[in-house]
Amino acid sequence: QYGPTQVERWLFGLWTALVFAFLYVPILLLIVFSFNSSRLNIRWEGFSLKWYVALLQNRTLLTAFQNSLIVAAVTTILATVLGTVGAWMLYRYRFPFQRTIGLLIFIPMVIPDVLMGASLLAQFVHLFQLPLGYTTLIIAHTTFCFPFVLVGIQARLQSLDPFLEEAALDLGATPAQAFWLVIVPYLTPSIIAGALMSFTLSLDEYIVSVFTTGAHSQTLPLKVYGMAKVGLNPQLNALSTIFVIATVVLVLLSELLTRRKSS
Repeated sequence: QYGPTQVERWLFGLWTALVFAFLYVPILLLIVFSFNSSRLNIRWEGFSLKWYVALLQNRTLLTAFQNSLIVAAVTTILATVLGTVGAWMLYRYRFPFQRTIGLLIFIPMVIPDVLMGASLLAQFVHLFQLPLGYTTLIIAHTTFCFPFVLVGIQARLQSLDPFLEEAALDLGATPAQAFWLVIVPYLTPSIIAGALMSFTLSLDEYIVSVFTTGAHSQTLPLKVYGMAKVGLNPQLNALSTIFVIATVVLVLLSELLTRRKSS
């Protein structure tokens, strides 16, 4: 067998560079123009932090961001608990229609967001007669987030030693103690990963939120999209820059902690 030639390696490298440029150059431009003194992102007129100051004084965006954090935090807790308990029950116990129930759980992961949002809206308004607000928004976000937690934990359970729980029971632990002191620590990496996934999905969700939110529970994606439809606003550039920097910092911290733990 022959390896790639010099020309092929050059072409692959060029294609990779173009893909990365297509993905990251717009983000870099957004960051640069967030410091532009001009309101129009057409030409550079000078360095300024006034859009960051205006962002911190924008009560509408700050309130929407607070709503997003509240909804994402509660959703993460509920989705993590439901996903962990559901994965353990599907793994540990046998009951009628278990396979069917396991398949139905995955429907929120594959159904289009528009259909899911419309169906949840119909249930909240016509079936349960719930006023749209934080409650309906959290229920909707939990519905499509907890299957992601369940999938990760189920994958972790596939490598679980079946005699681990029996050993804990033989040593005098109750079933609840064996689950909490033995099984949960074993599942901790998957639980943390699922919780982070749930928080990210909830914080970023737009389509389902459109159908299930109320007037006083507007989340940040809804406000940002509403502002973007009106026209280009440099405050959105500043907001996006803050999110990008925060994401990079969290990734670097995670990598640093992982290296320290491995070393």
